[in-house]
Amino acid sequence: MTDSEFTRLADETLARIESALDNCTTDIDYETHGGVLELTFANGTQIIVNKQSAAHEIWLAAKAGGFHFTWKDGQWRDTRDDSELLAALNRYASAQAGETIQLAL
Repeated sequence: MTDSEFTRLADETLARIESALDNCTTDIDYETHGGVLELTFANGTQIIVNKQSAAHEIWLAAKAGGFHFTWKDGQWRDTRDDSELLAALNRYASAQAGETIQLAL
């Protein structure tokens, strides 16, 4: 994957996550700056989703830990357990919010 392909795919993914957050019924505040998406929950906890251009990965930091996702077979996949980015984000966001969150892209 070229740098420009990575940038396009990662930017599209972050924009889709933002759109899904806009349509979410749970109160989640978010800010985006410089390829970093910060989600803040009502209880003050955060999840950070950001582009790592040098590695061509999207990184997710949650209370559960740090996770790296690489583009594989048309999806962002966790480099350790092969889980899909949005499924992982829903899982970690649900745990931190204390309620089920189903973001849909």
